[in-house]
Amino acid sequence: MIYSTLAAVAIVYSAMVGLLYLGQRSLMYQPTQDLGTPASHGIPEASPVFLNTSGGLELQSWYVPSVSDGAVILYFHGNAGHIGDRGSKVRPYVEAGYGVMLVGYRGYGGNPGSPTEEGLYEDAETALSSLKELGIEPKDWVLYGESLGSGVAVEMALRYAGAGTPVRAVVLEAPFTSMVDAAANHYPFVPARTLVKDSYDSLRKISKISTNLLIFHGSLDRTVPFLHGQNLFEAALEPKRFHRFEGAHHNDLYDFGAARVVIDYLRS
Repeated sequence: MIYSTLAAVAIVYSAMVGLLYLGQRSLMYQPTQDLGTPASHGIPEASPVFLNTSGGLELQSWYVPSVSDGAVILYFHGNAGHIGDRGSKVRPYVEAGYGVMLVGYRGYGGNPGSPTEEGLYEDAETALSSLKELGIEPKDWVLYGESLGSGVAVEMALRYAGAGTPVRAVVLEAPFTSMVDAAANHYPFVPARTLVKDSYDSLRKISKISTNLLIFHGSLDRTVPFLHGQNLFEAALEPKRFHRFEGAHHNDLYDFGAARVVIDYLRS
């Protein structure tokens, strides 16, 4: 009786682990498709731009040229929604005169394709290359990564630092050390570290980005625990700055003044 019960438990557990493995990307990436227009999301200054990846996908991003010192904020958003959902977040940067590109990912906002780690890196590279074609060089790029997008921002910063053309700055909002660590936090009852396909291992990369770094995180974040941002910051080299938003969670950092913190940092 005991052996049959244990066998049944093992079968159920194995099935659950198998389902998590097979369905992990549907848990990791949660896009919505009805994008609308920049004006409908509060940034009428933005223009849609259609960029072709090396893999043959045409992806829509939104772009606002700089009207101040030439800096352009490349915004890599989190795992849910689409670029339009970040219109209110980038509004203060547009008003401050910064250029902004809301980078559209494959599979999000009506874009073709399905998101993966390597796919999002390709989408980001496509957006960065488009700026270079406009004559905007890495020294004028601010790579902004929101949650999942923090892994994309760190990877792009690493690539350009390795090429000898580091970007102006990297800003990370509620970042994780790696997706493997985040999965282990959320699913402690499964061997998450051996199952995750898309690792986004920022902790391994952060000390090699060779640029100014700002990380900010909410003290009550339960989606990506505060310790992730803190550990990532400790692993990074100077120049760097960390801002703790006391009482903030994962998605309400702008209610606590995140835009002002970012603008003050960039101006400094």
